Amino acid sequence: MRGRDKPGAASRAAQGNRRGGRERRREAKQIPKDFLHINDFDKDTIMKILNRAIEVKKAIKSGDRSFQPFKGKSMAMIFAKPSMRTRVSFETGFFLLGGHAIYLGPDDIQMGKREETRDVARVLSGYNDIIMARVFAHQDILDLAKYAPVPVINGLTDYNHPCQIMADALTMLEHIGRVENTKVVYVGDGNNIVHSWLLLAAVLPFHFVCACPKGFEPDAKTVEIARSAGISKIEITNDPREAVKGADVVYTDVWASMGQKEEADYRKQKFQGFTVDEAMMKIAGPQAYLMHCLPAERGVEVTDGAIEAPNSIVFPQAENRMHAQNAIMLHVLGA
Repeated sequence: MRGRDKPGAASRAAQGNRRGGRERRREAKQIPKDFLHINDFDKDTIMKILNRAIEVKKAIKSGDRSFQPFKGKSMAMIFAKPSMRTRVSFETGFFLLGGHAIYLGPDDIQMGKREETRDVARVLSGYNDIIMARVFAHQDILDLAKYAPVPVINGLTDYNHPCQIMADALTMLEHIGRVENTKVVYVGDGNNIVHSWLLLAAVLPFHFVCACPKGFEPDAKTVEIARSAGISKIEITNDPREAVKGADVVYTDVWASMGQKEEADYRKQKFQGFTVDEAMMKIAGPQAYLMHCLPAERGVEVTDGAIEAPNSIVFPQAENRMHAQNAIMLHVLGA
């Protein structure tokens, strides 16, 4: 799951995000080569990708395999951090659209240790049409994109997780009918999932609330990016039960991410009262859907009853990782 930044790393990533976005927009008025941060793109482009995801998903679900835009193409998948959903969704999605994906695990490639990231970027670009990377440090994905001539997709960093939030937005379109003018309440740690929601809120207008314990707030500079965009209402609070009232989506995530397991007991104490259970969902109201980016620790950040309830859309959300990512790959490859 999602990793939390070391002190200062998120702020540096946010600054790099803003600088990188401005530089990319100056260099090319068109579309960025890579998919690194949601707010590198404008509203029309994000909606175009989401609508494409709906179209391609419909074709795949119908059994039609005639659409093969990735035929003859290959993708290198770098996994510094393991993940069932990220690997299977990217590999299966690329295959269903005609391509071949190559898995490179921690034992296959060690960027910055066995080989410099800039060298890895250029070598893999010589073999492949696209690179997806799931890494720890956000700087690694920025370096890959800087030196790789081919498109680079951010499969997760300690700062953000844009593919997940695109899948979440797709799920909202399917179940609520819109993303705009909704209320999304995230309950838990102010981590990289929250950062990606904030960056989406800098592009699409909706009401985003992060309800977290004191000391676990999201990166302040990323909050400012969302607020300064002036299109969404952004709230950071320490009261989850008040926050969820009237929510269209109640969203949660594990309290201790990969690399934080030694903090698990400490975090369970600090996060008392932040478990999304049936009572909290009742406060949210009958219109509220439950979302979770998985994997879930049932009985910790979410109860079994809540995740298995009729208003839980956790598993359609998980499936939509593949469809959203297919649309992202189609977009950056110009297919």
